[in-house]
Parts: sequence; structure tokens; C-alpha cells
Amino acid sequence: MSLINEGVKRKLISTIVEDDKITQVKYLHQNVSRNYTPEESVQVEAYLKLITDYGYKPQHIKQFVSIKMGVEKKQADIVVYNDDACTQPHILVECKRKEVSEQEFGQAIEQAYSYAFALPNDVKYVWVTSGLKDEYFEVDKKRSTRITKPDIPQYGVKKLATYKYVYDAESLKEQIGKQKFFDISIVDQSDLTKRFKQAHDALWAGGQLNPSEAFDELDKLIFCKIWDERKDRKTGEAYDFQIITIDEQEEPNKEKRTKKENENLYNRIKILYEEGRKKDAEVFRDDIRLTPEKVRTVVGYLESINLSETDLDSKGHAFETFMDSFFKGNFGQYFTPRPIVKFTTDVLPIKNDSYVLDTSCGSGGFLLYALNKVRNAANHLYPDYKTDPKQKLKHYKYWHDFAEKNLYGIEINEQISRAAKMNMIIHDDGHTNVITSDGLFSPDDIERINKNTGFKYNHFNFILTNPPFGSVIRKSEKSYLSGYEFGIKQPDWLDLTIPDPDDTVNSRDSQSTEILFIEQCYKFIKEGGYLAIVLPDGILTNSSLQYVRDSIEDKFRIVAVISLPQSAFASKGAGVKSSVLFLKKHTFKHTEKLRNKKIAIQNNLKSQMKYFEKIDDWKQEKSLKLKDIKKEKDKERQKPQKEILNNHYTNIINEFRSELNSIYQQVKRKELPDYSIFMALAKDIGY
Repeated sequence: MSLINEGVKRKLISTIVEDDKITQVKYLHQNVSRNYTPEESVQVEAYLKLITDYGYKPQHIKQFVSIKMGVEKKQADIVVYNDDACTQPHILVECKRKEVSEQEFGQAIEQAYSYAFALPNDVKYVWVTSGLKDEYFEVDKKRSTRITKPDIPQYGVKKLATYKYVYDAESLKEQIGKQKFFDISIVDQSDLTKRFKQAHDALWAGGQLNPSEAFDELDKLIFCKIWDERKDRKTGEAYDFQIITIDEQEEPNKEKRTKKENENLYNRIKILYEEGRKKDAEVFRDDIRLTPEKVRTVVGYLESINLSETDLDSKGHAFETFMDSFFKGNFGQYFTPRPIVKFTTDVLPIKNDSYVLDTSCGSGGFLLYALNKVRNAANHLYPDYKTDPKQKLKHYKYWHDFAEKNLYGIEINEQISRAAKMNMIIHDDGHTNVITSDGLFSPDDIERINKNTGFKYNHFNFILTNPPFGSVIRKSEKSYLSGYEFGIKQPDWLDLTIPDPDDTVNSRDSQSTEILFIEQCYKFIKEGGYLAIVLPDGILTNSSLQYVRDSIEDKFRIVAVISLPQSAFASKGAGVKSSVLFLKKHTFKHTEKLRNKKIAIQNNLKSQMKYFEKIDDWKQEKSLKLKDIKKEKDKERQKPQKEILNNHYTNIINEFRSELNSIYQQVKRKELPDYSIFMALAKDIGY
């Protein structure tokens, strides 16, 4: 949009805007108005770049140029001429919409060449662009071979360099007649998402890779791109992650020249990959498995952009949007919507010395927002960090130490875990302690498998998580179930016999994952630490899960309950009604005190109400009446009488137990510590 604004400011174009969207554009020099379609938006930008970036005069540029092709007439999008009379064509530009596929882009190249050869005078260069991808060629009508170039020349330039993108290009002094280089540039979220998606589609659409393999390979190349941007460079030094051509004089044969260009690019990418892997060995354990030709395809989409400087939220959203659509389609995974992640993180007092964990981190959303929160704090503490070297060092250390040493994540799916690490790398670190593991493993099991000693019980200040809903852990499949309180059948306080908690007979055959994760989070969090957890509303309302609510009440202070709308996860393909619980872990002494107090209340009530005595009396009374029934000579009448008697005493006992439970709740409310709980119903979550 900044290029459009610049064009309007320089009176090159004008626009008509309706409902904050451009609907029409007018090319003022040609006095032509056009509907602002997706393809037209690319043409507008190409036209403006020719003037603002390449220095061509508006009067030397014609659009919608009629070209005779046999008996038909076609239109070339843009032709740049060398003369005021516009008789000597210099550059022909073919524009396609941003969503164009690789196959369609290839067809556009063929089309551009056919136009170039149909023009009456020689065209020197062809530029094919989709706004996301560019291809440049030098044209020689005397020869059928195409000469690939890294760019088109600026106005007055006779000879092109073999590359286009250099570090700190703005600092280079521009001289008329000499090559102008470009620095990599920041792009918006929409364009970045499209680049990721189209690069991915280009990798698997040909059938050589399945979508999952293509995703992994694209991850590797994004990793190389970021690593290339982070390397120290002198002003004007070329980036490695770009297509660098070979002069025709060096290698006249087109096929050999292209093959060598691709191999050189592939080797540069491999060097970047190995350099990065030395520091981040856990991120990618296998080699790049793409052909040099496929590497070139992906580089074509990413070479011009600056991922490091692109807004944190924009690149995060782009990667996660692409990742969400991929994993949703391939694995049925549903990541937490960003508005929920942002809200949850915003309300917690996370600082740079806090230890933060997500036990089911998925794509790493909660961790990234925690990192962003600390980075924003660093921005406020060191407002001049961009210009003051001392502040810059302190600013970097403030958030980077937090990212490297205090952020922890667990994800059971290896591919999603790797994507989460990649997501953290895109956001400038914090991936070191994201591991592939079952989030319900003990720290000892985690250390044994992942060699990471940071996952300790009673250690984390904050846990933010959205555990998987609806899955079941079975004792026959996971031996660790017996190590959880929620893996044991909890006795009711009105049970007549108290079972031995060590008795394996009382072990549950299975338990829901979300319930086990509540307990696991309690173990990981330190006393006074906060847990923010997304849970299905059934845990808060189902009568059969009262034991879960009782345990939460014993172990945590319930700070807040935010009920999410039914539609909260609809955009992710899931419709379970859920809430975000904010819980603060009690001290162990306080939990023990609460439990002992509850037991004392229960025992007092059973004593005052003569619970066991009444139950025994009813049992004896029932036994005597059963004896009388057995005396009945008519055996057919005995059975219904027994059923009526059994139901009668069952109802009496149940009513008595219900009365005791009701009294218990009343006494408990009076005698246990009371506190306020913030409760809210979210009508929408910011879509």
C-alpha cells in the first residue's frame, strides 16, 4: 500500500476507494481507468516500480499495448521504450495475479516471449511478475535460447550484475548508468502467507513429494533464509539466499548454464543449512531432500523478503495461518485461535525472569506471545535501543535470555513440534526448549528421551496451555496412568468402606487427557504460580466430574473463569464449548489444610447425623423384612416384593446421602476460606 500511496502522491495514479478498499485505479499519464482486480493490483505495482525504483519516465511507458499475433490481436500489459516516440521497445512486462500457480506462471513466461517476438522492433528484456515471484530474461530474437537475469536494468544501465539483493543497499550511492542494487524488504502478513503457501504448493504439486514432506522441506529453506539474514555482512555484500546468474560469456550453453546456477544456489543453501544446524541441531536432524531445481523454485518466492525485520505479529500470523491450514487438512490438529492466546497472555504478569511452560504447545502460540510480551517490556525499558549501542545490548539480553533459558514447550507430534521450533526461530529464538514428547511424561522420562533437564516439577511460574480434548489414556497403553491421582478411582466421602489408594483394583482403566493435564500442570507449576488452561465446559458442569472440581478447589485458588462462545474454535474446525480457567497454585501446606478441614467437616457431619448407625439400622430393618418375604409361600409374589423393598431402602439411603451432601456444601461454604472469583462470558473473541 505504501507504493500505491507514493504513486498517488507523485500524481502517477489516482484511486477510488469504497468501504476502505480500492475499487478503481486511474493511470494519469495514459488517462486510463481500470477496475482494481487482483491482477490489476500487480500491474499497478509493476508500473510504479518501473518509475520509482528503476527510474523510467512515465512518458516512456505504455500499458495495454496492442500486439498482432497472426490474425488475432493481444494486449501486452506494459512495454517500456527507449525513446520519446515509443518506437523502440526495451522491456516487456507480463503481470499475473498473486495466486497464480507455478504452471500458470510458466505459461505466462511463454506468453510474454510470444509478445516480445511479435513486436515489430526488438525487445531487450522480459519481466514476468505475480507480485510474489519475479522472473527476468534477456531477449535475443536471433537465438531461441533464453538468458535468465537477476533483474531488469535501471534507466541508463548497460550491464547488469549477476545478483540483485545486497545488504544495506540504501547506504550505497546511486550513480547514473550503474547498477542499482536492492535490499530485501518487509512484506505484509497477507503476502507472506501467500508466499509460504505457493512455495509449498510448488514443492508437492508435481507429485515428487507428498504435502507433509513438502512442508518439512519448506521449513528447512525458511530456516536457511533466516540464517542468511542473520549473518554478518558488509554494506553492499550480496545475500547467499538468492538466485545468482552466470554470464552467457562464461557458459554459452543455456542448459549447462542453468544447471550450474542451480547447483551453485543449492551449495550455498546447504552451507547455510549446515551452519545453522551446528547451533540448532535439534531443529532439523535430516538433510535437505530437494533437487537443486526445487530449491530454486522456493528461493524465487522468498529471496526478496526480509523475515527478520518483518513485524513479529505479521510473520507469526502468516506462518501460523499457513501451518494451521496445512495441519488441519493433514492431521486434524486444531490450534488455539490467536485472540484467545493474546488475551490469555496479556492478563498474566509474565516477566523476563519468569519460567513459562506449555505442556501441549502445538505451533507454539502461547510461547510466542509470552516472548512478545517480554520484548515489549524491553522496548519500554530501553526506548532508544535502535540507536544507542548500550541500550541495544541490554534490550537484546533482556528478551533473548528469556527466550533461550525460560521458555519451555512440549508437543507430542514430531512434525508439529518441529514446526513450533521453526515458528520460534522466525520470531528470533526461544526454540531451544521446545521438545517432542508426551506432555504427560514425568521429568525423568523427558530427560531420558530428550536430554533436557529443564522440565522440573514445582518449577514454572506460568503455564499456558490448551490440552487436547476428547482423547483417552488407557491403562493398557500407558503405564504412567497409575502415577496420577486422577488415574485412581477417588472414594466418595460417604462410601461405607474406604479403599486402599495403593490397591490396583481401584486404578481406572482409562482417563480423559484434559483431566490428566490439569494434574500434570499442577505438578510442573511452583507454589504461587499461575495456570491458564483452556478446558471443555463439561469439566465445570458434569456431575460425574465433581471429583475433578474438588481437586482443583483443593490445589488452586480459582482466579477467573472466562466462558468462551460456542463459535470460539469454529474457525479451527472444532465446536466444543469451552472456557479459560486462571488458577493460582496453593502452597502444599494450604492444600493439606483445606483437605484436612474438609475431612473434619465430613467426619463431624457423619457423626452428628449418625450416618453409619442409620445405614446399619436400615440394613437390619431391610434384612428382617426380607426374611418375612421369604416366608411367603407363593414364590411368584416374592420377587416383585423383594424389588419393591430393595428400591425403597435404596431411595431412603440415597435421599439421606443427598441431604448430607447438601448440608456438607453449606457447611463447607461457611467454614472454608472464601474469596471472589472473576467470571465473564465472552460474546466474541475478536475475529
